[in-house]
Amino acid sequence: MPEGDVLRLTAARLGAALGGSPLVRAELRWPSAAGVDLVGATVRESVAYGKHLLTRLDDGRTLHTHLRMDGSWRVYRTGSREAAGRSRAVRAVLATASWTCLGLQLGMLDVLRTRDEPRLLGHLGPDVLGDDFPDRVEEGARRLTADAARPLCVALLDQRTVAGFGTIWTAESLFATRRWPWTPAGDLDVDDRRALLLTGRRLMSRSVEVGRRAGLGAVELAVHGRHRAPCRRCRTPVALGSTSGPGRRPDGGERAIYWCPSCQAAP
Repeated sequence: MPEGDVLRLTAARLGAALGGSPLVRAELRWPSAAGVDLVGATVRESVAYGKHLLTRLDDGRTLHTHLRMDGSWRVYRTGSREAAGRSRAVRAVLATASWTCLGLQLGMLDVLRTRDEPRLLGHLGPDVLGDDFPDRVEEGARRLTADAARPLCVALLDQRTVAGFGTIWTAESLFATRRWPWTPAGDLDVDDRRALLLTGRRLMSRSVEVGRRAGLGAVELAVHGRHRAPCRRCRTPVALGSTSGPGRRPDGGERAIYWCPSCQAAP
């Protein structure tokens, strides 16, 4: 599932392609929004909050989309063959005279008044990549222990704790701070919880910076997706567990957790 860094880069691409020019084509191929007409409106900005994408228009409306597991937005020159958007995977088309953005396999789409965005996002924790996160890190640290018995890997993946973490940056942040992923969140004192969250922010911010220069997925990962490969610190083979525990492989609703048994030994 795309995480906060991917959403930041996606928002920047949409804003650069669509911002400042009126929409000449707008197709929302979504049952609840099929009758909504956005043609003529101008995109003011496209921003991300956690894993949510908010494309704000100058008429006071916002197009809200969520990529879920497989969604993406792609940008093509208007009039090109690719911009036609004939694929059944296309769920949204937004186009200016110059650029066309196609939303493929989106997991969520709706149009709301921009002023109602807090109702949509109010249940979420602070955005780990938000400009205000350093001022809200105490809130994130408190939310992390809303259920003190929850494993850290589960608490971080809960968007009500902090918005933007997925399995990649959960695993990478826990590795960077040498935390056993299944440590009860309540076992960490407030300074350690702050450090964990700020480490996640630092790693994801770097991914955004690298992504702007080299594209999505260009950043090198330490453990995620490296099952049985040697740990970059100690050469121990990277292990694969799940949110259910270190000896459980992900299946169905369980999420994959990669970790190093030596660098992240159980307390």
